[in-house]
Amino acid sequence: MIADAEEQPSGGDVPITHRRVGLLVPPANPVAEPETTYLLNAFRTVHTARFPVMGGPLPTRLKAYNHMLPDIIGSFGGLSLDTVVVGCSGSRYLMRPEEDEASCQALSRRWGMPVATATFATRRILQRLRPRELVLVSPYQPWLTELARRFWRRAGWVVRVVPIQAAGRYAPYEVDPRDLVDQVEHARLAEDAVLLCTGTGMATLAALPPLAAGNDRVLLTSNICGAWWALHQTGDAASDDLPWALRRLASQGLTP
Repeated sequence: MIADAEEQPSGGDVPITHRRVGLLVPPANPVAEPETTYLLNAFRTVHTARFPVMGGPLPTRLKAYNHMLPDIIGSFGGLSLDTVVVGCSGSRYLMRPEEDEASCQALSRRWGMPVATATFATRRILQRLRPRELVLVSPYQPWLTELARRFWRRAGWVVRVVPIQAAGRYAPYEVDPRDLVDQVEHARLAEDAVLLCTGTGMATLAALPPLAAGNDRVLLTSNICGAWWALHQTGDAASDDLPWALRRLASQGLTP
């Protein structure tokens, strides 16, 4: 039965803006899409494309993601986008920072709009912050965490690693925010530390307020950096209207 008119949601309940952000995510990633949509919801409309399901070991799949980026962007077809964010960090850790940047620049030229990976967006923020040390909060398997540490060291930062596990194993998609908070706090980080929770598939937004309580830490995540970059590329947003995580960055001098 069709609901009465007064019971049906109005069109205004679904915010659709004239600014469109394309988001690319791995096929089983449960977090990048909802977190990015939440961070941008009041300002931009997010349209998602997923990398295809593939077999084989993780290194092989990550390498394939890098090669198929142009085709995945092309899968948006005739949809007019203002920018594209690649919501996958692990694949870029197979590259050097300068290769990641060159790839983003080439894709931007090809498609006539700004294209950034989560790692490229994060690097832009870190270049503005200019911290001496970066705390890398990583849910990855040790081999991929080491590649991530090497990536950020090559980009110019001293890197301290805080490994994160889910029920005693490395499983980014299964990390509970409460466990994330417990494991980060167990590391006894400085009050002004710059944290980067790497991996677009690890749920982080609920963990950030307790990690920020009573300190001046800069709290970055792969999804926050991608959203910040998308806002930066597509026009200003009033700081007072930003979600808490982006509003905190704005108060620390990182306005979109």
